[in-house]
Amino acid sequence: MPINILLAEDDAAHAEIVRRKLEDFPVANRFFVAKDGQEALDFLFRQGSCADPETSPRPDLILLDVRLPKVDGLGVLRRIKNDGNLKRIPTVMLTTSDDNSDIEAAYIQGAGSYLIKPMNFGKFDKMMDALCSYWLTWNRFSGLDGS
Repeated sequence: MPINILLAEDDAAHAEIVRRKLEDFPVANRFFVAKDGQEALDFLFRQGSCADPETSPRPDLILLDVRLPKVDGLGVLRRIKNDGNLKRIPTVMLTTSDDNSDIEAAYIQGAGSYLIKPMNFGKFDKMMDALCSYWLTWNRFSGLDGS
C-alpha cells in the first residue's frame, strides 16, 4: 500500500528537490504538493477543488513549511493538531526558518520533527536521504484512514 505524502511548500525548487527524492526512494508512495497554507488546508479538510477523497487522500505524512502564503505553516499545524481526524498524522516541519520562536511553537503545537533546510544543495540532499530513510523505511504508520 503506498504512503501518501503531502508537502506544503511555496518554493518550487525546494518542492522539486523533495519530489525527486521521494520518487527515487524505493518505497511506494504518492506525493501531493500544496503551494500555500490554504491549499494544504483544502486538501486536508477536503474542501473546494480537493473535495474528492480519490484525488485528495488522507496523507500518512505531512511535510510542512513554516513560511507559507495565505496561511502560515504554524497556522496549518494548529488546525491539523486540533482536528480529531487529522491530529494523528505525523507532521514534519521542513523549513528554512531557524527562528527559536518558530521551533518552540511548532513543538508546542504537536510537530513530530523540525528540520531546517540547508542552503547547500549537497547537505539538503543528505538531509532528504535521512528523512526518507527514517519516515519511509523505519517509521510505521497507524493504518487508519482518518476519514
